[in-house]
Amino acid sequence: MQELTIIGGGFAGLTAAITAAEAGAEVTLHEAHRTLGGRGRTAAGPYRTNEGPHALYDGGPHWAWLKQRGLLGDLAPVPPAEALRFRFHHDGALRRTPPLGLLRQSLRSAERAPVDLDFHTWATGLVGESAARTAAAYSAVAVFHHDPGSLSARFVQERLHRAAGLPPEAHYVRGGWGRLIGRMAARAEGLGVRIETSSRIDALPVGGGPVVVATALPAAARLLGDPSLTWESGRTVLFDLVLRTRKGDPFVISDLDEPGWIERFTAQDASLAPAGQQLVQAQLPIGPDASKADGVARAERLLDLGFPGWRERTVWRRESVSRGRTGAVDLPGTSWRDRPAVDRGDGTYLVGDQVAAPGVLAEVSFTSAVEAVSLALRAEHLDRLGPRRA
Repeated sequence: MQELTIIGGGFAGLTAAITAAEAGAEVTLHEAHRTLGGRGRTAAGPYRTNEGPHALYDGGPHWAWLKQRGLLGDLAPVPPAEALRFRFHHDGALRRTPPLGLLRQSLRSAERAPVDLDFHTWATGLVGESAARTAAAYSAVAVFHHDPGSLSARFVQERLHRAAGLPPEAHYVRGGWGRLIGRMAARAEGLGVRIETSSRIDALPVGGGPVVVATALPAAARLLGDPSLTWESGRTVLFDLVLRTRKGDPFVISDLDEPGWIERFTAQDASLAPAGQQLVQAQLPIGPDASKADGVARAERLLDLGFPGWRERTVWRRESVSRGRTGAVDLPGTSWRDRPAVDRGDGTYLVGDQVAAPGVLAEVSFTSAVEAVSLALRAEHLDRLGPRRA
């Protein structure tokens, strides 16, 4: 390949840039913002927040890819003592152990879960209605949807099984995901990728080789002039809180009465906040008719149960609503194969976490980026062979 243009400098765009440059392509990456990262950006400080809770799952293909290139960097393990401070909000109270039915459901592989049946109906037939409801709520840590039970059983079970696996698949990038993005950018530049920030592209370039669009799906729909580029996603209240440290605060509160999750991120990485302070991040999925205030009120009720005196200890807080920025969700009768295709024709490729690629969370972005570059390389190879030899 002679030349490849990438629009978007988040995790997917940088994955595509590195993959293409390693294959010998001349790559130019355009990022509309002043900094790279997309949803992988980390605030400069003093509170090093990501855009909502972030973790790397070691069971996916991106883990080996990052590790082989020395891009994983220093990871922040959860100390054993902190792991014991995992709490479950169930039937209105905080508990140290999850319901047995939830554990039984989480052990099931997703391979036999049906695509065309909703998770609640399927799981109820296996473990009963109560356990199915709590299992659906627990899956919100990897689903980001207000009603996981209404989604495809295959989709939810895959995420439940991996989120609840032992040993845990989730790992944390020390210093925040911005560190990972920085290492990826340095790798790309070392391979000769030309990175242009503050470079907003409003129309596809013409005659300059293949183009990989690595933006959020609504932005891609506008850029490609294709309103059909839509897919279901979640709507989530993100709640960031910095508290003065108090011994005994929980590491995690998993809400099993309604989907939601609160995590004290400084439990595994003290560098995310100044000494004597702790960073707490929450994600509370909300329905289409709910408000940010509804999600914040839920978070505050959970904090009242698990973080005594949190209001008096608050140093800083931030609230926001994330709309369609938490990845694809698949309704009954659909799977990842039904999402917008990676190959859009005419040398244009679409990547990100809402396209037709398998995986969980960031794995979808990674897999679609590698697939897009592979398809572009193959198309270039066939063009060079000519019609008769191809």
